[in-house]
Amino acid sequence: MDLFEYAREKNMDREAPLASRLRPATLDEVVGQQHIIGKDKLLYRAIKADKLSSIIFYGPPGTGKTTLAKVIANTTSAEFTQINATVAGKKDMEAVVLKAKETLGMYQKRTILFVDEIHRFNKGQQDYLLPFVEDGTIILIGATTENPYFEVNGALISRSSIFELKPLSREDIKTVLRRAVYDTEKGMGSYDADIDDDALEFLADISGGDARNALNAVELGILTTEKSGDGRIHITLEVAAECIQKRVVRYDKTGDNHYDTISAFIKSMRGSDADAAVYYLAKMLYAGEDIKFIARRIMICASEDVGNADPMALTVAVSAAQAVERIGMPEAQIILSQAVLYVATAPKSNSACNAIFVAFENVKQHRTTVPAHLQDAHYKSSGKLGRGIGYQYAHDYPNHYVKQQYLPDEIRDARFYEPSDNGHEKEIREWMEFIRRQ
Repeated sequence: MDLFEYAREKNMDREAPLASRLRPATLDEVVGQQHIIGKDKLLYRAIKADKLSSIIFYGPPGTGKTTLAKVIANTTSAEFTQINATVAGKKDMEAVVLKAKETLGMYQKRTILFVDEIHRFNKGQQDYLLPFVEDGTIILIGATTENPYFEVNGALISRSSIFELKPLSREDIKTVLRRAVYDTEKGMGSYDADIDDDALEFLADISGGDARNALNAVELGILTTEKSGDGRIHITLEVAAECIQKRVVRYDKTGDNHYDTISAFIKSMRGSDADAAVYYLAKMLYAGEDIKFIARRIMICASEDVGNADPMALTVAVSAAQAVERIGMPEAQIILSQAVLYVATAPKSNSACNAIFVAFENVKQHRTTVPAHLQDAHYKSSGKLGRGIGYQYAHDYPNHYVKQQYLPDEIRDARFYEPSDNGHEKEIREWMEFIRRQ
């Protein structure tokens, strides 16, 4: 590389987007995802030892899928190449495979192929890669925002380790943003900028765990904000909100507005206060809260706090969640309002929630055996072993019920589900009391 090429590359580095410049080069620089790259974790050890097999990174945008691929590129002794499934065609893959074969044959070096947006490959494209992954010509690293078990060839899945990346925590986002503002080597420290604490909190809240989204807002803020009288650029709350295109609603002065409002929203639905619930919904929507996040909270409340007192509540909540994803704003606010009001006004019961936790505790405390008459009786030796013998088929009896033991002998008298007297659970309670008396 001559002097002019070096200067050109350095200039390109400076002009690259902030999110790209700040991308970690080593594992120690990566923020978050400690559940898969902590020092005691398999992926960390595999990258450090340069002993990778095919893997697929799965998670929302901005959580570090491409970053981890780049870290691997910087640490591996294998040949590393990258293609994007949104633009790559069959010829691109054929060229990669041909070069990988040559590299393996001539230098005994394997090739790591990073396929970004791998879910965009059709079945034929994925099938083409399979034999080369199987014979070791290529080590595949795929990145996808979609569930790989639905979008990626089952044969590729079976030959890969799946690592799910989680949205970054608020503290992780704040760490990344401080690095962006004050780092003079890779960040924007040379611009003499400061970011206010409330702006930092707001971006950490509103970015939804997407570091790239938050970094883009900071970069835009620094590049478009004039210096103040003190000679510094100040990223205020107003500047941050404008750059990320989200409204700021000051719920209180503690900086915990995001979580306080969500808490009040959930507690209002649980407490059957429809007016308060729809008010907090409006407040979150006005502030730019993620509609999918709101829909998830409604679904949880419908099951946890309404449960079988009104089984339709969960159906309404799930339907609303599907509808808002397909329709989007602004119409989604009407759908969310309908779901919130249904859940808020529905009869309440947490009996189903309690039942599973009580059952979990029992599972932890007791070792049990499935009663012989309930065991699988479909294979040849089952009769000789006494499996399935004596089982009574409920539909052969009046009311489609016959009294027989279902719980293991060790806990035969245990009770986990105690329906409330509210809504539909009152009928469930009466039925359970009837059959328990038989």
